[in-house]
Amino acid sequence: MKKAALAVISLVLISPAALADELNGANTAWILTSTALVLFMTIPGLSMFYAGLVRVKNVLSVLMQCFAITCLVSIIWLIVGYSLAFSEGNQFIGGLSNFFMAGVQEDTIKGDIPESVFAMFQLTFAIITPALVVGGFAERMRFSAMLLFSGLWLLVVYIPVTHWVWGGGWLGEMGLLDFAGGTVVHVTAGVAALTAAMVMGPRRGFPTTPMTPHNMTMTITGAGMLWVGWFGFNAGSALAANGDAGMAMLATHMSAAAGAFTWMCIEWIRFGKPSALGAVTGMVAGLGTITPASGYVGPAGALVIGISAGIVCFSATMYLKRKLGIDDSLDVFPVHGVGGALGTILAGVFASSNLGIFSGQGDGAAIGEQVVIQIIGVASVAIYTAVLSFVLFKVIDAVLGLRVSEDEETEGLDLNQHNERGYDI
Repeated sequence: MKKAALAVISLVLISPAALADELNGANTAWILTSTALVLFMTIPGLSMFYAGLVRVKNVLSVLMQCFAITCLVSIIWLIVGYSLAFSEGNQFIGGLSNFFMAGVQEDTIKGDIPESVFAMFQLTFAIITPALVVGGFAERMRFSAMLLFSGLWLLVVYIPVTHWVWGGGWLGEMGLLDFAGGTVVHVTAGVAALTAAMVMGPRRGFPTTPMTPHNMTMTITGAGMLWVGWFGFNAGSALAANGDAGMAMLATHMSAAAGAFTWMCIEWIRFGKPSALGAVTGMVAGLGTITPASGYVGPAGALVIGISAGIVCFSATMYLKRKLGIDDSLDVFPVHGVGGALGTILAGVFASSNLGIFSGQGDGAAIGEQVVIQIIGVASVAIYTAVLSFVLFKVIDAVLGLRVSEDEETEGLDLNQHNERGYDI
């Protein structure tokens, strides 16, 4: 009896310490920091980046769209989004065991960090993805249609794809390498933006009327916020304060620098002068392209990926607007869609441990086999996103109407959608 009593007393005394040992304070602190950094990417980073790129009559509408998406997605994530993405389900969608975040308590652990921190970290990814899509239909979509599309798109596109890749779904089990969202974030956002541009048609006056950014200072400021925030996006995806996070941060920075410098040089050679817009667009291309590979490649591989992003995404931007005449207002598809796909495929190459100085963190698996898996991942996510986005746009257009009238577009969305001005001048 004495031994039994001592055992019970020991369990009572030891259990809190044992539970505390399961929680890693350093990892928790880093993911808390990363969560703030990723939210900072959307508000104010992406908001300012996009707002500076549109004309003065639409600056407030873009800021409002990003802000409202942040609110809407947060509520959906609480009610059902987190559960469908990450709770146990099947190969294609999660279950409802965490409906209204049931079971997410102060002491529940995901890995070695609080589940509440994990859920919030993943929420910031869910926020920025539909916010990226805004760039495809900027300056011409009704605010009500934008809200309805963003909410439904989150449920039928973003959340299932997240489960496929990170929540125990079929792409993750296949072995797809997507460290921080090449398919989940960038391919889905880019394809949805392209679909929006094709369904809605170009802005009035495109391409003959100049539609230059109204405030490049705001755009460059937002771009700087994106660059810094992206360290939380990629290095935070290690879900630990360790060497993987450090390498992901280093790779992210090198790719961003290479992408910006490459795009700037291409413009300099082709047009005679390097532009600030080209430099920051190349930076975003470099960041988006390294995202899926950031936790698998070394700095030399990241340099190659960044240079490739600058070349390929620049070419895609020119081709889409000048050759095809598609008005993806803020170049979401050629930068994020093409960049995300390129980076996902190149992750299958540079993750290999057999490339000398360009080797990544892989285990020596055959490059060809991994690249095939990467291509399947990109293609399946792109096709799924295109089909579902097209259906959503058509249904919303029939119910609410997607686009403002010609007079409203001429007047600007700031006044006719929000009855406010971005600048009181």
